[in-house]
Amino acid sequence: MWRAGLVGLTLPAFIQSCTRPPAPDSDIEKQFHPDDFQLNEITVDQLQTMFREGTMTVRQVTQLYLDRISKIDQSGPSLNSVIEVNPDALAIADAIDAEIKAGKYRGKLHGIPVLIKDNIDTADNMQNTAGSLAMEGNYPKQDAFIVKKLRESGAVLLGKTNLSEWANFRSDQSSSGWSSRGGQTVNPYVVDRNPCGSSSGSGTAVSANLCAIAIGTETNGSIICPSSVNGVVGIKPTVGLWSRSGIIPISKTQDTAGPMARTVRDAAILLSALVGRDDRDAATHDLAGKYQDDYTVFLDKNGLQGKRIGIERSYLKRVPAVDEVFAKAMEDMKRLGAELVEVDFLEQMKGIGKYEFTVLLYEFKDGLNAYLASAGGKVKTLEELISYNKEHASSMMPYFTQDILEQSQATDGLESKVYKDALKNILKTSRGAIDGMMEKFTLDAICGPSYGPSWCTDHVNGDYSTGYGFSGPAAMAGYPHITVPMGFVSGLPLGLSFFGKAYTEAGLLMLAYAYEQGTNARRVPGFGEGC
Repeated sequence: MWRAGLVGLTLPAFIQSCTRPPAPDSDIEKQFHPDDFQLNEITVDQLQTMFREGTMTVRQVTQLYLDRISKIDQSGPSLNSVIEVNPDALAIADAIDAEIKAGKYRGKLHGIPVLIKDNIDTADNMQNTAGSLAMEGNYPKQDAFIVKKLRESGAVLLGKTNLSEWANFRSDQSSSGWSSRGGQTVNPYVVDRNPCGSSSGSGTAVSANLCAIAIGTETNGSIICPSSVNGVVGIKPTVGLWSRSGIIPISKTQDTAGPMARTVRDAAILLSALVGRDDRDAATHDLAGKYQDDYTVFLDKNGLQGKRIGIERSYLKRVPAVDEVFAKAMEDMKRLGAELVEVDFLEQMKGIGKYEFTVLLYEFKDGLNAYLASAGGKVKTLEELISYNKEHASSMMPYFTQDILEQSQATDGLESKVYKDALKNILKTSRGAIDGMMEKFTLDAICGPSYGPSWCTDHVNGDYSTGYGFSGPAAMAGYPHITVPMGFVSGLPLGLSFFGKAYTEAGLLMLAYAYEQGTNARRVPGFGEGC
């Protein structure tokens, strides 16, 4: 995701102009009453217990999720989060049931239904299109590395999720969660509000209990934002912890896939399973000693005790309704044993966004052309994509244009001094700011509201800022970032962010888990209406 207009801008009028007035607590609680779905809020561990004890088969669980997708995603409230169901899902489930019956157990993901974003290659009967009709017919011949790892783990690949077309790197006026192939994904809490993006479908689907866990991808905000506004846990790993091969790219510097789940433990289970060195991705070649085989061993309810957390000072007084939720989160962290230190972190990042955008423009053209050259879609270059969109404007560009694609096409290659200078600037600034701030104050993490509450979906004006956006620093640095449910404003979820130095996922998971267990802030969405 690239959404300059959502990062770091303060627009307090959002609360008056768009968000419904805060309702009494008793009224807000009514929005979170779960429906009668048998698998609501079920965890990976609970599913594994059911499989082992024989109280439910993998096929039965898979069928329940497929039925739910049919009932509330493609009809009912029409969440529109799943772009394609895997026609082989039940066959995979049957094969795994046979393994379980024979006493074979591959690990924590064995039999677990997973949805993945529609920019990740699967060598099966599903397409990979980045949400674009121009990519229809692209049936990859090789699994992405992380899909190969998923299959090895025994997971059930349930289907592909909708996304902001081209991972939101198409236009500055785009609506997150819209794609020409998949249409508009909605927020499951209030369906005329936006799910953010670009991993919109993954965030909505896992929140609405359409799968056990999901995978998104991020360049800047595409896991953290949809996780935050859909009330789930999201992890953007250190770049290189998960391979990017077989994923339609934006930036070789910043891209990564990552887990999206309803609990920190489920996210940690998925994170652990897909780590590994991939010959096709140089970013993974230096992992020795930098990762853990099992991140769940670091999950400790007392994990905040004695920890020093840097609190972004500029987020203490922005939007009153969000300020109140964040103040409660800070009190909870102190109650759970953390020491909070106010820091002026974002001050060091001012002006860096323009350099990041330059890097993304250059790297997108280079990476996309390489992917398209061997893909099976209707276009083989970025230039051909731009022409296709123009020729089919009524279906490809009914709401917004392709200004970012055209700017990227105008770049002159990765040997450009403009590109190299911009890349050097963003890496030096972002990594220096995070490393320097954490060392100066002996911090275990830097913390703040992930994003503001969801905005009303608007196909005329596109997305607009909610006054917050904390994804940029870790995204530009390539460092890990975790968001966990923090609370609500007028029934709309807010996430709390923890990020830190490279390959510190274990420590960040410890903090996020302790906060989650000490607050239990997540609520089941109720598919309301009311912008």
